[in-house]
Amino acid sequence: MAEELTGNVLVAQSGGPTAVINASLAGVIEESLNHGCIEEIYGGLNGVLGILQERFIDLAEEPQQAIRGLRFTPASALGTCRFKLRKDADLHRVVEVFKAHNIRYFFYIGGNDSQDTADRISKLAAAEGWEMRVIGIPKTVDNDLTVTDHTPGYGSVIKHVATTVRELACDAEAMGQHDLVYILEVMGRSAGWIAAGASLAKRRDHPEDPPHLVYLPEVPFDLNKFLDDITEVLKQQKYCLIVVGEGLVDGNGNYVATADGSSDSFGHSQLGGAGDYLKSLIDQHFSGVKTRSFRPGHSQRAAAANASLTDVNEAYLAGQAAVRAALNGETDKMVTLFRGDGDAYTCETSLADLSEVANGVKHLPANWINEDGTSLSYQFVKYASPLIQGEVDIPHEHGLPQFVKLGKVSVAPLLQPYEVS
Repeated sequence: MAEELTGNVLVAQSGGPTAVINASLAGVIEESLNHGCIEEIYGGLNGVLGILQERFIDLAEEPQQAIRGLRFTPASALGTCRFKLRKDADLHRVVEVFKAHNIRYFFYIGGNDSQDTADRISKLAAAEGWEMRVIGIPKTVDNDLTVTDHTPGYGSVIKHVATTVRELACDAEAMGQHDLVYILEVMGRSAGWIAAGASLAKRRDHPEDPPHLVYLPEVPFDLNKFLDDITEVLKQQKYCLIVVGEGLVDGNGNYVATADGSSDSFGHSQLGGAGDYLKSLIDQHFSGVKTRSFRPGHSQRAAAANASLTDVNEAYLAGQAAVRAALNGETDKMVTLFRGDGDAYTCETSLADLSEVANGVKHLPANWINEDGTSLSYQFVKYASPLIQGEVDIPHEHGLPQFVKLGKVSVAPLLQPYEVS
C-alpha cells in the first residue's frame, strides 16, 4: 500500500465534450468522497485555462442529486477548453496554483492533447519538488487514443450515428426511385472509427441495408471508384446512403475539405465539408440524381438521449479507477479500458504511461476494412457491438430530458490574477 498523501483533489475537463464525459466526473467525485486523506474536491472551470486563472468550484458542496445526474447529462459540466500550454511561464503558474491550493491529486479528463498537458504538468511539479499524483482519464468520441481498447464517449456516438442511419434510411426508402443519394458526414479527424460505427445499422444477414458506402480517412479517396460505387448501388437499390468521415483524405494525404483553412490552438485543421464535397461531385457527374448532404456536427457528441448505458457505466468506472490508482501511489498514468477474456463482453481498467498516450493516434486496423474499401468486416462489428448496448434512463419533464447543472460554488483565489495570452 502506498504512503498516504493528504491534500486536495482537482479535476478538470478538456477538449471536445461527449455524451458521457460527466459520468467520469461523477466517478471521480463520488470515489474521492470515500477517502479521508482527501480534504477538498475542487473542479477547475474550462480545463487548464481555469487552472491558470484559479477559477475553481467546490464540488463537495454540490447536492448529491446533481452529482448523480452527471451520469446522464452530456457535455462538460465544468466547462472545457482547447488551450495549449506553450509558455514556460504558464506551466510554472499551474504548479504555483497547485501549491497554493494544496492540490495533491490531479485528474484530467480528456483526449490525446489533454494527456500531453497532464504529463508536462506532472513532470514540472516533480522537478520543483511538489509531491502530487496525476492521473489522466480518457475521453474522445473519435476513439483514437492509443493503448486503450476503446474510449468513453465512442460507444454513445456510434449508437447515435447508427440510429440516424436507420432513420434516414426510412426517409430515403419512401422517396427514392433509384435516383436518390443521402450523404451523412460524421466526426473523425484522423481515424474512421465513427464512420465505421455507422455500419452497425446493418441488420445481420442483410448486406443490402444502409449504409451502402462508408468512406474512411484510412482509405484514400478515389473519384472514379466513388462514381462507380454509387452507380452500382443505384442499379440495385432505390437509394444510396453514404457515410463519410470528416477527415477524408485524397491520394496525397490532404483533407478533401477544411473549414476555411483555419486551425485550432493545437495546430489541428478545422474540418467540415466532406459531405458537401461528395455532393458536389455527384451533382457534377450524374444527371437526374437528387443528392442531400447532412452534417449533424456537435449534436453527435451531445446526443445523450441515444447514449449507450455500457458507455456511461465505463466512463464512470474510469473516473473511479483514476482516484483509486492515485491513492495506491500511481502517477503519470492514464486509465485504460480492456476486455475480459470470457465469451461474454466485460470491461476492466488498467493503466498506461501518459507519455505513451500523448499525441498518438490509433487508426482502424486495416484488416477490419473489407477489400472494397467502403464496408467493414465482421471483426469490426464484433468489436463495436458491445459498446452500444443498453439505454440510459433519463428523467423527463414536460416531455423533454431534464439534465443537471452544477451550482458552481466558487473557491476564493489565493494568488494574484494571471493574464493568459
